[in-house]
Amino acid sequence: MILVTGGAGFIGANFVLDWLSVGDESVLNVDKLTYAGNLSTLKSLQGNEKHTFAQVDICDRAALDKLFAEYRPRAVVHFAAESHVDRSIDGPADFVQTNVVGTFTLLEAARAYWTTLPEAEKAVFRFLAVSTDEVFGSLGPQDPQFSETTPYAPNSPYSATKAASDHLVRAYHHTYGLPTLTTNCSNNYGPYHFPEKLIPLMITNALAGKSLPIYGDGQNVRDWLYVTDHCSAIRRVLESGKPGEVYNVGGWNEKTNLDVVHTLCDLLDDLKPKADGSYRDQMTFIKDRPGHDRRYAIDARKLERELGWKPAETFETGLRKTVQWYLDNQPWVDDVTSGEYRKWVGQHYA
Repeated sequence: MILVTGGAGFIGANFVLDWLSVGDESVLNVDKLTYAGNLSTLKSLQGNEKHTFAQVDICDRAALDKLFAEYRPRAVVHFAAESHVDRSIDGPADFVQTNVVGTFTLLEAARAYWTTLPEAEKAVFRFLAVSTDEVFGSLGPQDPQFSETTPYAPNSPYSATKAASDHLVRAYHHTYGLPTLTTNCSNNYGPYHFPEKLIPLMITNALAGKSLPIYGDGQNVRDWLYVTDHCSAIRRVLESGKPGEVYNVGGWNEKTNLDVVHTLCDLLDDLKPKADGSYRDQMTFIKDRPGHDRRYAIDARKLERELGWKPAETFETGLRKTVQWYLDNQPWVDDVTSGEYRKWVGQHYA
C-alpha cells in the first residue's frame, strides 16, 4: 500500500484514479477536505477495496502516527498543499500552516515509522514530495529554463512556503537518511481542476456568459503539463528515482496566458458554439496581481535521460480533452462551485 496526501484535490485525485487504473497496489488516501478537496471526484472508487479514505489533517501528528501504524505503507506521495497564489496573497497564514508545518509534521511521522521498519522494508521505503516550478522564481524572456540546480527565489507566499517544504524534505534526507524524492512540476491542467485556476476558470466563466478576466497584459508565460502526464511521471520517479534526487516535470509547452485563453475560446467556439459571436468577446483585462512572475519554464531532460519519461500529450491534444471533459461533466462543476467559492471569486476578480 502507498499513502497519498491530498488525494481528493486536483492532482492528487487524478493520481489516485490513475494509480488504481494501471496497477493492483492499494492506496490510503489522506485528505483534510478543504474547499479544494472533493470526494465526488473519487465517486468511481466507491466500493473499491483497494481505496481507503481517511479525513485527516497532515498537521495532526497523532492521527498520522495511527495511520502509519495501522496501514504500514511502503511509500508516501505527498500532494497536500494550499496552492492558489491569489489566496496566498489574501491569507498567507493557511499556506504556512499546511505547506510548512504540515510537511514537517508528515516528515516527522514518516521518519518515526521508517525507523521501526525491518532493514529490507526500510531500504525500499520512499517519501515523494510533489512541488512546483514556482519555487525558482521568475525568468526573463531569454533566460534558460529551470533545471534541478536552479537557485530558489520564490516571489509569493505560496511559492515561499513550497520552497520551505522542499528544503525540509531535502534536510530530512541529508540529516536522517530518510529516502526522499522531490518533483517540481510546471502548471497542470486537465479533468477535476477546481475552477479558480486559469484554465477551468476560463471554461466555466465562458459557459456561464461571464467575463474572462486576464491579469495585466496577458503576456505572462507558463509551461503547461497535462495532469495525466504528471501522474505517469510521478509513478516513474517513485519506481526508479534515486533517493535524495530532484526531478523536474514539464510539458514542453510554453504559452502566454493570452494564448491559452485564445485557444480555449477557439475550442469552445468549435465544441459548443454560442448563438451569436465568439467566446473571445467575453475577454477582459484586469489589474495585475502583486508580484506576478513573468515566466516559468521547465527543463525536464534529466527525467527523460535518467528515467525515460516524457509527456504523451501536446498542449493542443491535452487542452481539447480538458475542454471536452468540462462540457461533459457540468454536474461535477456545479457540485464544487459552492456559494462560498462564488463569493470569493466575485470579491477577488471584481
